[in-house]
Amino acid sequence: MKSIELRVEGMSCASCVRHVNAALASVTGVTEVSVDLAAGRVRVGGDADARSLLAALQDAGYPARREAPEDGGTQGCGGSTCCCH
Repeated sequence: MKSIELRVEGMSCASCVRHVNAALASVTGVTEVSVDLAAGRVRVGGDADARSLLAALQDAGYPARREAPEDGGTQGCGGSTCCCH
């Protein structure tokens, strides 16, 4: 099992956390989702690829990008605003 860290924009409340959790849990291969609302980060465990995770978040209205620890950079995708706004 691998783990992927994502930075998720637009999360501001418990409802956002539930939406993000549900979006990621629906992706084939995801076995675990851990959301850190304060940090705006999500750790996803399982065999899902990052592209599928980012697409699921985009569809849910949360722009996200993968954390890339090897070079400190990120890869992003666009998106809309939080469900609370």
